[in-house]
Order: sequence, then structure tokens, then C-alpha cells
Amino acid sequence: MAAAHPFSIPNFRYYWAARLMGMLAGSAMMLIVGWQVYNIARLTMSPGASAAQLGFVGLIQFVPLFALTPVTGWVADRLDRRHIARATIFLQIVAASILAWFTWTEAMTLPVLFAVAGLLGVARAFAGPALGALAPNLVPKETLPNAIALSSIAWQAGLIAGPALGGYLYAWIPVAAYLGSAALFVVALLCLFLISPVPRPEIDRIRHPLRQMIDGLHYVRTNRLVLAAITLDLFAVFLAGATALLPVYARDILEVGPEGLAQLGAAPAVGAAATALLFSFRPLRTNVGSKMLWAVVIFGAATIAFGLSRSMPLSLAALAVVGSADMFSVYVRQSLIQLHTPDPMRGRVGAVSMLTISASNELGEAESGFLAALIGPVAAVVAGGAGAVAITLAYARWFPELRRARSFDPAQPGESPVQPTNA
Repeated sequence: MAAAHPFSIPNFRYYWAARLMGMLAGSAMMLIVGWQVYNIARLTMSPGASAAQLGFVGLIQFVPLFALTPVTGWVADRLDRRHIARATIFLQIVAASILAWFTWTEAMTLPVLFAVAGLLGVARAFAGPALGALAPNLVPKETLPNAIALSSIAWQAGLIAGPALGGYLYAWIPVAAYLGSAALFVVALLCLFLISPVPRPEIDRIRHPLRQMIDGLHYVRTNRLVLAAITLDLFAVFLAGATALLPVYARDILEVGPEGLAQLGAAPAVGAAATALLFSFRPLRTNVGSKMLWAVVIFGAATIAFGLSRSMPLSLAALAVVGSADMFSVYVRQSLIQLHTPDPMRGRVGAVSMLTISASNELGEAESGFLAALIGPVAAVVAGGAGAVAITLAYARWFPELRRARSFDPAQPGESPVQPTNA
């Protein structure tokens, strides 16, 4: 009997819609936050110092995630994951409302933007493990790779339309960008309330909570396939993250203004969504590890092309390839992590994965901003792309388990399943 399509399951449909609306709102809001930070900074600072302020936005979002990771994973395994997701969406509604008020009253300052960035970091710290661990509870195991691809489509579709929506709304009426984000977050919250109760994992309630938190870190450290999948993304995107510098490219290099910034922000997601759509119909089944490695190499090479480009069409094409390759890597990584991790531990392992994702994104943005202030934005982007290629080649040698992974199945016939060592 054929496995049910994820969209035939009402709970997954509500989950998918909530992911789409939340990502639309979040990506629109963060693009404008970066634009406002850079433009406010440029009133009194040099271009290099202004780029460094963009780095601070990423750093401020990363700090709460780093500090809260052990707690957020444990909470996602202990409490109802739906309640956690709803609370984080509400927190983001508050953040969007604060930004809308300060923009409307023309009282926006860098401290306000940095404070809200920290608030959003807290929301993301709890949302990532809860939402990531919730998805496998909504669909049968055999349907999970398709569900991951569809969830990624929602994520990437939000990344496509969100920056464009935020950029064009801001160009029309600045406050409209944040009001639009708040409205979309409200829709996401309503969708999450429509998800009916789902089975919750059994967790050892005798074992000390601190020990349970450590168990998640131990599982990742001892399962080399999961460790490789998580940390490769950490280092590659940390080095080659160019998105933090898009305001610099839009204003000072390509000179395309906020409308061009919206297009640059959406370009990676166009490529990513196309790849995710392909996987939703034709899931990847063979040589998944080696294909992931090649995808990260292409990701780094396309980043170099974007860094060197002075043509808007070429820059958009390079960013689309960046997004496509990143989506390929994300699809493989998330499928490996979800299918190689027991459900009672998915929240804690997901928290570790979320930490590395944020380290690669937010901390990578900080690294890009600070490096751009030192050596210039073009050199920073090109060096990052080259670093991503180099680290991928090293991983192919250091983690043969990843290179040899033939499928997502933890116990594929003819192969030894990857198991963690004993504590």
C-alpha cells in the first residue's frame, strides 16, 4: 500500500501553512531590520563600520540561541511541542509590533533594532527544536522525506516572497513592512492552534534533567554520520554566508536600492524552492552523502561568483545557485538527522542542529560583517566561498561515513546501521 501524501494529513497541512506564514513574516522583517541598521549607521559611520553593525545583528541573535540550546531541546522533548511553537510565534508578533511603532513614530534607533534582534533570537531558540521535532509526529515514517521536502518548500517560499514583500512594502510605506509581518504571524499562530494533539515521546522522568540535556549532545558526538551532517553545514555556511552583506551590495556595489535589495534577498530562495519542489515529487534515494558534499562545493563556488559580480543579472543567478545548492544540502542533512534520531531525543538533537544552523547563519553574518569591515565586502565574500569549498574537501576525508551514506535508511540492507556508542 502506497504511503499517504503528507498533504492528505490535516495536521501536516496546518503545520505547513504555519511554516510558510511564519517564514514570510520573519524573512520580510529581518531584511528591513538589516536595511534600517545599515542606513542608520551610515548617517554617522563609514561604510566599513556600518557593515560591522550588520555583524552585530547576527551576533545578538546568536547569543541567546547559544545560551539556551540545552534548555530548548529538553523543553521540546518534555512539553507539548505545539504549545512551544505557539508561544514563539506570539513573541515574534510582539517584536514586529515594536518595530512598527518605532518606525511609524520615526524614532527608530540602533539600540531598538539590536534589542528586538535579541528578542527574535530567543524566539528562534525555542521554535527551531519544537517545530523540527513536531514534523515527524505528524506523518508516517515512510512519508517523512517527502514531508521534509514540503516543509522546506514552505520555508524557502517564505524566503522568496518575504524579502520581496518586505522590500516593496517598505519602499511604499516603511511601517507597512512590519505591520504586514505582524499580520502574517497572526495567521501562522491560528494555523498552529488548528493542529490537533499528537503523540508525545516518552522521556525518562527519573533521569536528572541536566543529564537528559547532556544526552542530546552525547548522541550527536557519538553518531558520526549525524555529527558530520550537522557540523558540515555549520562551517560551510559560517564561512560563505553572504546574505548579511546584501544591504552593502544593494547600496554601494550594485547600487540597486531597496527594490534591488528585495530581489537579491529573494534570489537564493528561488533556487532553493525549485530544488525543494523537485524533491517533493522525486525524493533523493541514492548516494545521498556524496551528493551532499558536491552540493556544498557548488554552494561555495557560487558564493565566489556572487562576490566578484558587478552585474545584477549575474548576481541574481549566482545567488539562485547558492540557494539551490544549500537546499540540496539541507534536505539531505535534515532527512539523515530525523531518520537516524529516536523520537524521544529529536528535540535535543534538533536543538544542537538549530545551534549549528544559527551559528552558521547569525554568527556567520557577524563574521561576514566584521570581516567586511577589515578587508572589504568583496574580499570577505570571495574568501568565505573559498573556505566553504576547502572545508567540504576536508570533510570528505575526515568523515568517510558521510561520503559512504547510500540512502536515508538507518538500516539499509547490505550496510551497517550507524549507531551511537554507549554512554
